[in-house]
Amino acid sequence: MMFSFPCLLPAEVGSPPAYDVVIRGGRVVDGTGAPAFCADVGIRRQRVAAVGKSLGTGRQELDATGCVVAPGFIDVHTHGEGIEKLPLAENFVRQGVTTIILGNCGESAPDIGAFFRRLEKNHICPNVASLVGHGTIREQAMGGSFNRPPTDTEMQRMRELVHRAMKAGALGLSTGLIYQPSCYATTNELVQIARVVAGYDGIYTSHMRSESEEIIAALEEVFRIAREAGIRCEVSHIKLSGQNNWGRALEVLAAIESARRQGLDITQDQYFYTASSTTLSQLVPMWAQEGGNEACQRRVAYSGQRKRTVEEMKAALQRRRQEDYGWVRIASCNMDPSLNGLALPDAARKRSGRDDLDTQIALVLEIHAAGGAAAVFHGISEDDLQVFLRHPNTMAGSDSGVREFGKDVPHPRGYGNHVRLLARYVRELEVLRLEEAV
Repeated sequence: MMFSFPCLLPAEVGSPPAYDVVIRGGRVVDGTGAPAFCADVGIRRQRVAAVGKSLGTGRQELDATGCVVAPGFIDVHTHGEGIEKLPLAENFVRQGVTTIILGNCGESAPDIGAFFRRLEKNHICPNVASLVGHGTIREQAMGGSFNRPPTDTEMQRMRELVHRAMKAGALGLSTGLIYQPSCYATTNELVQIARVVAGYDGIYTSHMRSESEEIIAALEEVFRIAREAGIRCEVSHIKLSGQNNWGRALEVLAAIESARRQGLDITQDQYFYTASSTTLSQLVPMWAQEGGNEACQRRVAYSGQRKRTVEEMKAALQRRRQEDYGWVRIASCNMDPSLNGLALPDAARKRSGRDDLDTQIALVLEIHAAGGAAAVFHGISEDDLQVFLRHPNTMAGSDSGVREFGKDVPHPRGYGNHVRLLARYVRELEVLRLEEAV
């Protein structure tokens, strides 16, 4: 991959070309962290065959003078299952990403083997690998009843589903422990399933139970799973959410480093924005969501339970030191697409002519009952982001799906995460050297 447009040169006439493509005279950053160096890159049968000075001819030659040449980037944390409908995955490829890891945050294709076979037939553009999602297999094994431990039969079924996924080529197990149904899983349940993955030398990745006040306790759960299952672990999209938690990045990293000194293999990934993105329903207390949207709608229709829901939502705002939901912006709302791009107070005003907090909460509950919406949440400290970024075990993950250009108002990380790393944090702010970033 090159960071600017090279010139196409004619191949020499005479002996057969040694390579299919030769990229000449670029500044090579090879991804090992070694200093950049000037060299040619020879490609044969779609693979790098040689890197060095004055390579032989290629059928196609590219003049990379003044450009940086680097390996294609790996996005270790995506939600790109929609690649079947958008096989070019242009929002990834256009920013230099050539490999995407799917199946994060506990949600994956239900049959990894069948999914891979379909992708092979569809001639997708990037390389693809996938984790198996804990939420996906829990739903398959337990049906619609989640707020309970699995039976022995259900646990065995989950283990069998993970065995099948790992044999089909899954990289490991992911969890999304703030989402249903995974939020109801005990640590012991996760350890038992992770042991299956460890038998294949797989990895456990976790959207933890907390990225705010209880983040240290959430990390301790990851460490316990790593220890008891004997498995490598990845902390997904590491961050500290909410102003009341800003400034704790060094504390979080100290906990991870302590676990590593004890022999645990713990790493983390990150996207490079001070806003996160997930479902708007995360503003609704988890107990109110049990049973799905219709059950939630019936539940909050009762005055006592609605009062409890509203009180807990207001208390959560107070903990975040926020007066209202001005920090939340709707990204994709099927109920009313005209709300896309609006902050919640503006959306409430558009829907009802009022923007007080009770009206905002009522809109959140209305949208949840209608099927939910994706939203962008502004609540991450730039200083903490840079502390996490500087850590040598932090990897780049956009936490994005495959995007259709011009549709909705999604988080920009899906189009610019890796580019932002290079432009803002290497070139502009010099937080990392180019070689470290690549």
